Amino acid sequence: MGLGEHVGERILEGALPSSLRAEQRGEVAVLTLARPEKRNALNDDTILGIEAFFLSLPAAVKAAVVAAEGDNFSAGLDLSDIAERSTVDGVAHSMMWHRAFERIEFGRVPVVSVLKGAVVGGGLELACATHIRVAERGAYYALPEGQRGIFVGGGASVRVPRLIGVARMADMMLTGRVHDAESGYALGLSQYLVGPGEGLAKALDLAARIAANAPITNFAVIHALPRIAEADPRQGFMMESLMAAIAQGSDDAKDRLRAFLDKRAKKVTEF
Repeated sequence: MGLGEHVGERILEGALPSSLRAEQRGEVAVLTLARPEKRNALNDDTILGIEAFFLSLPAAVKAAVVAAEGDNFSAGLDLSDIAERSTVDGVAHSMMWHRAFERIEFGRVPVVSVLKGAVVGGGLELACATHIRVAERGAYYALPEGQRGIFVGGGASVRVPRLIGVARMADMMLTGRVHDAESGYALGLSQYLVGPGEGLAKALDLAARIAANAPITNFAVIHALPRIAEADPRQGFMMESLMAAIAQGSDDAKDRLRAFLDKRAKKVTEF
Protein backbone atom coordinates (compact mmCIF):
# COMPACT_ATOMS: atom_id res chain seq x y z
CA MET A 1 0.00 0.00 0.00
CA GLY A 2 1.45 3.40 -1.02
CA LEU A 3 1.68 6.41 1.25
CA GLY A 4 -1.20 8.06 -0.56
CA GLU A 5 -3.55 5.20 0.42
CA HIS A 6 -2.96 5.39 4.18
CA VAL A 7 -5.34 7.24 6.46
CA GLY A 8 -3.51 9.50 8.87
CA GLU A 9 -4.07 10.38 12.50
CA ARG A 10 -6.35 13.37 12.99
CA ILE A 11 -4.59 16.35 14.58
CA LEU A 12 -5.58 19.80 15.89
CA GLU A 13 -9.18 18.73 16.37
CA GLY A 14 -11.17 21.52 18.00
CA ALA A 15 -8.57 24.08 16.93
CA LEU A 16 -9.74 24.32 13.29
CA PRO A 17 -13.06 25.35 11.72
CA SER A 18 -15.32 22.78 10.09
CA SER A 19 -14.06 23.94 6.69
CA LEU A 20 -10.65 22.36 7.40
CA ARG A 21 -9.48 18.88 8.35
CA ALA A 22 -5.94 18.06 9.52
CA GLU A 23 -4.12 14.77 9.89
CA GLN A 24 -0.58 13.47 10.29
CA ARG A 25 0.91 10.71 8.16
CA GLY A 26 4.34 9.93 9.55
CA GLU A 27 6.46 13.06 9.15
CA VAL A 28 3.93 14.68 6.81
CA ALA A 29 0.94 16.79 7.92
CA VAL A 30 -2.03 17.07 5.57
CA LEU A 31 -4.42 20.03 5.65
CA THR A 32 -7.60 19.45 3.65
CA LEU A 33 -10.00 22.16 2.54
CA ALA A 34 -13.33 20.62 3.49
CA ARG A 35 -16.03 22.89 2.11
CA PRO A 36 -16.80 21.13 -1.19
CA GLU A 37 -20.41 22.33 -1.34
CA LYS A 38 -18.98 25.87 -1.70
CA ARG A 39 -16.21 24.74 -4.07
CA ASN A 40 -13.90 25.29 -1.09
CA ALA A 41 -14.41 29.05 -1.14
CA LEU A 42 -12.18 30.73 1.43
CA ASN A 43 -13.97 32.61 4.19
CA ASP A 44 -12.40 34.34 7.18
CA ASP A 45 -12.69 31.31 9.45
CA THR A 46 -10.88 29.16 6.89
CA ILE A 47 -8.05 31.65 6.43
CA LEU A 48 -7.57 31.96 10.19
CA GLY A 49 -7.68 28.17 10.44
CA ILE A 50 -4.96 27.85 7.80
CA GLU A 51 -2.83 30.25 9.83
CA ALA A 52 -3.48 28.28 13.03
CA PHE A 53 -2.57 25.00 11.34
CA PHE A 54 0.83 26.22 10.16
CA LEU A 55 1.54 27.85 13.52
CA SER A 56 0.71 24.64 15.42
CA LEU A 57 2.39 21.87 13.45
CA PRO A 58 3.57 19.01 15.68
CA ALA A 59 7.34 18.96 16.19
CA ALA A 60 7.66 15.63 14.37
CA VAL A 61 6.25 17.08 11.13
CA LYS A 62 8.89 17.86 8.50
CA ALA A 63 6.70 18.62 5.46
CA ALA A 64 3.07 19.45 4.75
CA VAL A 65 0.48 18.92 2.03
CA VAL A 66 -2.53 21.14 1.27
CA ALA A 67 -5.32 19.19 -0.43
CA ALA A 68 -9.06 19.60 -0.98
CA GLU A 69 -12.28 17.61 -0.78
CA GLY A 70 -14.56 17.42 -3.79
CA ASP A 71 -13.86 18.37 -7.38
CA ASN A 72 -12.17 21.74 -6.79
CA PHE A 73 -9.11 23.00 -4.97
CA SER A 74 -10.68 26.39 -4.26
CA ALA A 75 -12.91 28.77 -6.19
CA GLY A 76 -11.39 31.65 -4.23
CA LEU A 77 -12.59 34.28 -1.80
CA ASP A 78 -16.07 33.87 -0.39
CA LEU A 79 -17.45 37.13 -1.83
CA SER A 80 -20.08 37.39 0.89
CA ASP A 81 -17.18 38.23 3.24
CA ILE A 82 -16.42 41.54 1.50
CA ALA A 83 -19.79 42.79 0.26
CA GLU A 84 -20.26 45.34 3.06
CA ARG A 85 -16.66 45.94 4.14
CA SER A 86 -15.28 49.46 4.48
CA THR A 87 -12.00 50.56 2.91
CA VAL A 88 -10.16 50.45 6.23
CA ASP A 89 -11.60 47.03 7.01
CA GLY A 90 -10.63 45.91 3.51
CA VAL A 91 -6.97 46.74 4.14
CA ALA A 92 -7.02 44.79 7.40
CA HIS A 93 -8.74 41.86 5.69
CA SER A 94 -6.10 41.73 2.93
CA MET A 95 -3.31 41.90 5.51
CA MET A 96 -4.90 38.98 7.37
CA TRP A 97 -4.61 36.87 4.20
CA HIS A 98 -1.00 38.03 3.75
CA ARG A 99 -0.16 37.02 7.30
CA ALA A 100 -1.79 33.60 6.97
CA PHE A 101 -0.12 32.79 3.65
CA GLU A 102 3.26 33.95 4.94
CA ARG A 103 2.93 31.16 7.52
CA ILE A 104 2.98 28.81 4.53
CA GLU A 105 5.65 30.43 2.35
CA PHE A 106 8.01 31.26 5.21
CA GLY A 107 6.92 28.68 7.75
CA ARG A 108 8.74 25.84 9.44
CA VAL A 109 8.35 23.17 6.74
CA PRO A 110 8.11 22.94 2.94
CA VAL A 111 4.53 22.68 1.65
CA VAL A 112 3.15 20.76 -1.35
CA SER A 113 -0.32 21.54 -2.73
CA VAL A 114 -2.66 19.33 -4.75
CA LEU A 115 -4.52 21.32 -7.42
CA LYS A 116 -7.69 20.14 -9.16
CA GLY A 117 -10.74 21.72 -10.70
CA ALA A 118 -11.05 25.42 -9.88
CA VAL A 119 -7.83 27.10 -8.72
CA VAL A 120 -9.32 30.53 -8.95
CA GLY A 121 -8.73 33.94 -7.35
CA GLY A 122 -7.89 33.39 -3.70
CA GLY A 123 -7.48 29.68 -4.41
CA LEU A 124 -4.63 30.51 -6.78
CA GLU A 125 -3.20 32.86 -4.16
CA LEU A 126 -3.20 30.02 -1.63
CA ALA A 127 -1.60 27.64 -4.12
CA CYS A 128 1.15 30.12 -5.00
CA ALA A 129 2.11 30.42 -1.32
CA THR A 130 3.04 26.72 -1.33
CA HIS A 131 6.47 25.60 -2.48
CA ILE A 132 5.58 22.68 -4.74
CA ARG A 133 2.34 22.47 -6.73
CA VAL A 134 1.01 19.21 -8.17
CA ALA A 135 -1.81 19.76 -10.67
CA GLU A 136 -4.26 17.16 -11.88
CA ARG A 137 -5.22 17.45 -15.54
CA GLY A 138 -8.66 18.80 -14.69
CA ALA A 139 -7.25 21.86 -12.90
CA TYR A 140 -7.82 25.34 -14.29
CA TYR A 141 -6.55 28.76 -13.23
CA ALA A 142 -8.18 32.19 -13.29
CA LEU A 143 -8.06 35.60 -11.63
CA PRO A 144 -11.62 36.92 -12.12
CA GLU A 145 -11.20 39.93 -9.83
CA GLY A 146 -11.09 42.24 -12.87
CA GLN A 147 -14.60 41.15 -13.86
CA ARG A 148 -15.85 41.51 -10.25
CA GLY A 149 -14.76 45.13 -9.92
CA ILE A 150 -12.16 44.29 -7.27
CA PHE A 151 -8.40 43.63 -7.07
CA VAL A 152 -6.41 40.71 -5.75
CA GLY A 153 -5.74 40.95 -2.02
CA GLY A 154 -4.20 37.67 -0.90
CA GLY A 155 -0.71 38.14 -2.30
CA ALA A 156 -1.27 37.34 -5.98
CA SER A 157 0.27 40.57 -7.25
CA VAL A 158 3.55 39.56 -5.59
CA ARG A 159 3.59 35.77 -6.00
CA VAL A 160 1.93 35.17 -9.39
CA PRO A 161 4.26 37.47 -11.41
CA ARG A 162 7.24 35.61 -9.93
CA LEU A 163 5.88 32.47 -11.55
CA ILE A 164 4.44 33.67 -14.88
CA GLY A 165 5.41 37.34 -15.27
CA VAL A 166 3.48 40.60 -14.94
CA ALA A 167 2.16 40.60 -18.52
CA ARG A 168 0.55 37.16 -18.24
CA MET A 169 -1.04 38.03 -14.91
CA ALA A 170 -2.36 41.30 -16.38
CA ASP A 171 -3.88 39.31 -19.25
CA MET A 172 -5.66 36.99 -16.80
CA MET A 173 -7.09 39.91 -14.82
CA LEU A 174 -7.99 42.22 -17.72
CA THR A 175 -9.55 39.64 -20.03
CA GLY A 176 -10.68 36.92 -17.64
CA ARG A 177 -8.46 34.43 -19.44
CA VAL A 178 -8.56 30.91 -18.00
CA HIS A 179 -5.53 28.60 -18.23
CA ASP A 180 -6.04 24.86 -18.22
CA ALA A 181 -3.75 22.43 -16.40
CA GLU A 182 -1.42 21.92 -19.36
CA SER A 183 -1.08 25.65 -20.01
CA GLY A 184 -0.56 26.34 -16.30
CA TYR A 185 2.16 23.69 -16.14
CA ALA A 186 3.93 25.21 -19.16
CA LEU A 187 3.75 28.68 -17.62
CA GLY A 188 5.04 27.52 -14.23
CA LEU A 189 1.87 27.62 -12.12
CA SER A 190 2.57 23.99 -11.24
CA GLN A 191 5.76 21.92 -11.23
CA TYR A 192 4.04 18.55 -11.69
CA LEU A 193 1.15 17.42 -13.88
CA VAL A 194 -0.65 14.14 -13.16
CA GLY A 195 -3.83 12.37 -14.13
CA PRO A 196 -7.23 12.87 -12.45
CA GLY A 197 -7.27 11.48 -8.93
CA GLU A 198 -3.48 11.02 -8.82
CA GLY A 199 -2.56 14.33 -7.19
CA LEU A 200 -2.69 13.43 -3.50
CA ALA A 201 -0.57 10.29 -3.86
CA LYS A 202 2.03 12.23 -5.86
CA ALA A 203 2.04 15.08 -3.33
CA LEU A 204 2.43 12.70 -0.40
CA ASP A 205 5.33 10.92 -2.09
CA LEU A 206 7.02 14.26 -2.78
CA ALA A 207 6.40 15.44 0.79
CA ALA A 208 7.88 12.22 2.21
CA ARG A 209 10.97 12.73 0.04
CA ILE A 210 11.25 16.35 1.22
CA ALA A 211 10.84 15.28 4.86
CA ALA A 212 13.86 12.99 4.46
CA ASN A 213 16.12 15.95 3.59
CA ALA A 214 18.38 17.56 6.15
CA PRO A 215 16.26 20.11 8.07
CA ILE A 216 18.88 22.83 7.55
CA THR A 217 18.70 22.33 3.78
CA ASN A 218 14.91 22.56 3.74
CA PHE A 219 15.15 25.70 5.85
CA ALA A 220 17.66 27.22 3.42
CA VAL A 221 15.49 26.43 0.40
CA ILE A 222 12.28 27.97 1.75
CA HIS A 223 13.79 30.90 3.68
CA ALA A 224 17.15 31.81 2.13
CA LEU A 225 16.65 30.92 -1.54
CA PRO A 226 13.77 33.34 -2.30
CA ARG A 227 15.53 36.17 -0.50
CA ILE A 228 18.80 35.49 -2.33
CA ALA A 229 16.96 35.43 -5.68
CA GLU A 230 15.45 38.87 -5.00
CA ALA A 231 18.64 40.44 -3.62
CA ASP A 232 21.27 42.51 -5.36
CA PRO A 233 23.66 39.91 -6.90
CA ARG A 234 26.60 40.86 -4.66
CA GLN A 235 24.44 40.59 -1.55
CA GLY A 236 22.94 37.37 -2.90
CA PHE A 237 26.34 35.77 -3.39
CA MET A 238 27.32 36.66 0.16
CA MET A 239 24.07 35.25 1.61
CA GLU A 240 24.61 32.10 -0.43
CA SER A 241 28.15 31.69 0.91
CA LEU A 242 26.97 32.10 4.49
CA MET A 243 24.06 29.68 4.05
CA ALA A 244 26.30 27.11 2.35
CA ALA A 245 28.81 27.28 5.20
CA ILE A 246 26.08 26.92 7.84
CA ALA A 247 24.57 23.92 6.06
CA GLN A 248 27.78 22.05 5.36
CA GLY A 249 28.99 22.61 8.91
CA SER A 250 26.08 20.70 10.42
CA ASP A 251 26.54 17.17 11.77
CA ASP A 252 23.71 16.00 9.51
CA ALA A 253 25.52 17.22 6.40
CA LYS A 254 28.78 15.60 7.46
CA ASP A 255 27.02 12.27 8.02
CA ARG A 256 25.30 12.43 4.64
CA LEU A 257 28.48 13.38 2.78
CA ARG A 258 30.39 10.60 4.53
CA ALA A 259 27.69 8.12 3.47
CA PHE A 260 28.04 9.27 -0.14
CA LEU A 261 31.84 9.03 -0.11
CA ASP A 262 31.60 5.57 1.46
CA LYS A 263 29.20 4.56 -1.37
CA ARG A 264 26.33 4.04 1.07
CA ALA A 265 24.17 6.72 -0.56
CA LYS A 266 22.51 6.70 -3.97
CA LYS A 267 24.11 8.57 -6.86
CA VAL A 268 22.11 10.88 -9.11
CA THR A 269 20.99 9.06 -12.26
CA GLU A 270 19.08 10.28 -15.30
CA PHE A 271 15.68 9.10 -14.00
